[in-house]
Amino acid sequence: MKTFATLALLLLSLVVQADNRTPDQVVTETAETLAKHIEGKQAWLAANPADLYKLVDEVFLPVFDTDYAGRLVLGKNWRTATPEQRKKFIDTFYDFLLHSYARHVLRFERDKVRILPASSAVPNPKNTVVRSIMELEDGTTLPVNYSLHQTKDGWRAFDVRIEGISYVQNYRNQFNAEISAKGIDAVIARLEADAAKLDPCTGTSTSTKPAAPGAVAK
Repeated sequence: MKTFATLALLLLSLVVQADNRTPDQVVTETAETLAKHIEGKQAWLAANPADLYKLVDEVFLPVFDTDYAGRLVLGKNWRTATPEQRKKFIDTFYDFLLHSYARHVLRFERDKVRILPASSAVPNPKNTVVRSIMELEDGTTLPVNYSLHQTKDGWRAFDVRIEGISYVQNYRNQFNAEISAKGIDAVIARLEADAAKLDPCTGTSTSTKPAAPGAVAK
């Protein structure tokens, strides 16, 4: 009986943890989570890179298919790369993206982003696009579209198109030429070096750090 009860609880926990959200819900709820976590903490996070990286990683990693995105970015080079090189590239590329774009998160405002209605009632499991419009500081708008596919863990994002430009295609074109000239290990080393040099601060000096998030008025 005890074994049966344990098994029942385990199965229940798996059901609770299952991500049954639609693609639109994944994007919308991720945006809401991000807004909630950075509200009133922008200055603190800008002056504390480690906390900023941790926050961005915790919000985006659960809904981002790093393995699939890395495979798409490598393109034809995926077939010739060793398993070790594939894993190293995926991990390094994700870390590079995290360091590159974390600072932009601090300027995110949920009320400036509008998720557009789904173009189809039945999402394509291989590639469903969630369209959004972002309002910029000067009043103009920017189309930002997210590509998601269905995995065993739920819908996961793997590409973003800003004004029609795909980050996967952009980096794939860049890396194809670089890998052809120098090899994949050289590209991985370069990405590691670039990530290490990036500073997410947005004009706030780390020498005069603001009060901790808990001390910031909500």
